[in-house]
Order: sequence, then C-alpha cells, then structure tokens
Amino acid sequence: MDSRFDELLRRLGAIDDLVRAGTLLGWDEETKMPVAGADARAEQRATVEAVTHEHRVDPALGELLEELRPFEDAHDRDSFEASVIRVARRDYRKAVRVPPELRAELERAGSLGYRAWLRARADNDFATMLPHFERNLRLRREYVSCFAPEGDPYDVVLDDYEPGTTTAEVQAIFERLKERLVPMIRSVAEAEPIDDSCLSGSFAREAQHRVSLAILEAWGVQEDAWRLDYTVHPFEVSMGLHDIRLTTRFDEDNIHGILSCLHEFGHGLYERQIDPSFARTPLADGVSSAIHESQSRMWENLVGRRTSTWRHFYPLLQRELPAFADVALTDFVRALNKVAPTLRRVDADEVTYCLHVILRFEIERDLLAGRLAVRDLPDAFDAKMREYLGLQPPDLANGVLQDVHWSDMSLGYFPTYALGNVVSVQLWERAEADLGDLDEHFGRGEFAPLAEWLREHIHRFGRTHEPRELLFRTVGSGMDPEPYLDYLQRELEELFGTSVA
Repeated sequence: MDSRFDELLRRLGAIDDLVRAGTLLGWDEETKMPVAGADARAEQRATVEAVTHEHRVDPALGELLEELRPFEDAHDRDSFEASVIRVARRDYRKAVRVPPELRAELERAGSLGYRAWLRARADNDFATMLPHFERNLRLRREYVSCFAPEGDPYDVVLDDYEPGTTTAEVQAIFERLKERLVPMIRSVAEAEPIDDSCLSGSFAREAQHRVSLAILEAWGVQEDAWRLDYTVHPFEVSMGLHDIRLTTRFDEDNIHGILSCLHEFGHGLYERQIDPSFARTPLADGVSSAIHESQSRMWENLVGRRTSTWRHFYPLLQRELPAFADVALTDFVRALNKVAPTLRRVDADEVTYCLHVILRFEIERDLLAGRLAVRDLPDAFDAKMREYLGLQPPDLANGVLQDVHWSDMSLGYFPTYALGNVVSVQLWERAEADLGDLDEHFGRGEFAPLAEWLREHIHRFGRTHEPRELLFRTVGSGMDPEPYLDYLQRELEELFGTSVA
C-alpha cells in the first residue's frame, strides 16, 4: 500500500478520535454531568473542537489528498481506498472554508445554549433563552457566509446534513406532503375518534425500561456494545462501531419513552452495522441525516407500531405493565396508531408528524434569511401550530422550547426527519419485495432478516456512496413521497374502515 495513503489513514484516524472524544463530552453533558459543570464543559468542548478543526484544515492534509489523486484513480471508485480519499477531500474542502476560532465558538455557544434551554424550558421563560438564540443564530450566519452562497443561504446548512440536496428540492417534497396530508387529517377529524385512553395512566419507569431492553435485545442490541441511558431529549451517538449509546426519557403517565427507544435503536443499528474496516475513517458514519432518520422512523413506526410486532411482545408488556392486562391487543395497536394532532413533535402520529417538521423548516428559513426576528420566535411558532395542526401551545415547553435542536441553532437538521419518513417507506417496500411478508417474520419474533437486509443494502456502505446514489442503487429512484403517502392512506383506511382523501 502507498505510504502516502498510510499517512492519510493516520491523519484521518486522529481526526476521528478527536471527533468521538468531543461526542463523548456532549453525551456526558446530556446524561451524567452535574449541572454546575456547564461552564467548564463549554470550554472543554470548545477546545476539543478547535484542535479537531486545526487537524481538519491542516494544509499538509490538503497537499496529501492532492498527491493521492493518481493512487485514487488507480482504484475502483467504490473501493475502500478511492472512497476514503474522495470523501476526505470533500470534507477538507468544506472545512477549510471555516476558521478554527468560529468552529470553537459555535461549540462553546452551543453547549451554553443547551444548559440555558434546560432552564428556560423548566421555568417557561423565553427571556432566559433569547440571548443564546441570538448569539447562536449570529454565529450560524457567520458560518453560512464562509461559503458565500449565491442562492438560498439555507442550502449551506442543509448540505451539512443532506449532502447534494437543495432547499428547493426539499420545498417541492414538502409541498406535495402538505397537499395530501391536510385532507387526510381533515377526513380523520370527521371520523369516529379512536379510544387511546389505555396509553395514559401510571406506568413505572423501571418496568418501561425492562420492556424496552427486552425489545431492543430481541432486535439485536448486545450488552457489550450498547447502552441505554436517560436524558431530557432522547438521542443516539456512536463512540465507535462497538460503542453505541442510546438515550430516552420515561414518563410515568405515558409509554412514549418505549417508542423513543425503538426510534433511537434504528440510528444505533445503522452505526453498528457499518463495515468494520471503515473504523477511524470518514466512511464510518451514516451517509446523510435523511437516510439515518429513515432507519429510526422505520423501526419506530413501520416495525414498532405494527400488529405483528406487538403480537410477539404484548405478553411481555402486559406482565411488566399490569394496566394493559385487560386491554385487547387490537385495542392497544389501534391506540398506538391513533391519528390526532399533538402539541409535541416527538409524540406525533405518522400522519401529523411531517407537519411538525414542515413548520420548523419554514421558520428556520425565515430566521436564517432575517425575515423573522428571534424575539418573535414564540409567536411565529404558535401561529404555525395553529395553522397546520389547529393547536395552541399552552406554554413554551409544549411550544417553541420543546426541541433541543434550536438550543444551538442547528439549522438544517429538522427537514431530514420528514425526508426520513419518505425514504423509510421506499426502503420498506423494497425489503418486503426481497424478503416476503415481514409480518410473518415479526409474528414469530424474527427481526434479524430485516436488520440483515438493511446491513447489506444501506448500513455497511457508510459514506461510500452519496445519499442520492445509495438510494437509487437500492430502490431505483431518488426521494419519492408517493409511496409514503400511499402507505399512510392505506393505514388510515385500515384504521377507520373507510376511504380517505
């Protein structure tokens, strides 16, 4: 092997180590760190990010990538060698646009913003969060200006999460989603409501934890490579291919925490099943946020809300949570799939969920472009909630402060949740075509065939292919909302026994 390629792998390995160390600091901050450690942690994260970025933009790395062009050309485009060089070059070209001091300040301000968000949310006080919102938005605009965008500035932040996808393309998909989702929701509102009272009550957190772990273990979680911890806003991170961290929040008055575990499992499985030879290289990561979210949304909704899945796990749930002892399986699954607007995005059903995302996407574009002032954010958020979902948030925790994502103004991520929904059904239909009736597998407690199919067609490639290319290789097309919309229509017709718009 070329000695220069060996040198590239050494440099990329050091960068990956630093990134994972920074991730570990963030995971600890959101799960274990004492509240009083916030200021020190912000400085630690800023320092680690600054050092990491200095490695990312080292001119010697850029020179090495150019020297390796003949080596890259000598290998097949899909090979490990060519893919590492190609992806590293793309990352380098983006990284050199951003000064290290700006990267450090983004990290510092984001960490402080997270702690302020926790306080503001608990105290229902937007004033606590306002200066952090303003500071983080100003820094995000500085970041965007580094790329001197000629078109929509939102393209810059979107590219960080969904490489190769433009804001205009997302807008077109979202307009189609609104076109069909709004009539669906209207038709459901006119139907006899589904009784979901069984999902509210008193459910011990310890019992919910045991149920979640049992399901996750049946789906492929291994004790020596995964862990599950508590946090305010659930998330998943990977410290390596054999160190997958899931988090959730169990509330005693509902079982949404179980569903959040299923959601985060989808993210974790993706990270766990990347080709092990990619470790400590840029390839050892999900190819895009939409593809990543397609995995979490698939396991949460297409698998996790399915009758066949609960036919297998329902006896466990009834043993651990006696409130379900006299609730029929069919009634439980209908309750789990009830369609009705909700205040919180994370609690939303499959039909209304995308509208939560679309309203955030529209607000983010207005914030970044300066059409919306941060001080007006609560009113703008509430207005969108009334327009799209017919709901008025009673407080900030159920309104503009419900999500962690804006605590550091991580603009560009929200759209990928809805795009992930779209992709999840495209992948599901292809998997069923290859594997046969998945309900038969799930009813027998067999979830490995789907996990293996996803490994073979999506997970193992990491970032080897561009998102658009990977999707086309797997399903034969780009993002197409029609399969997802048709799936929702079938689900509604099954739930309500009638046709919907």
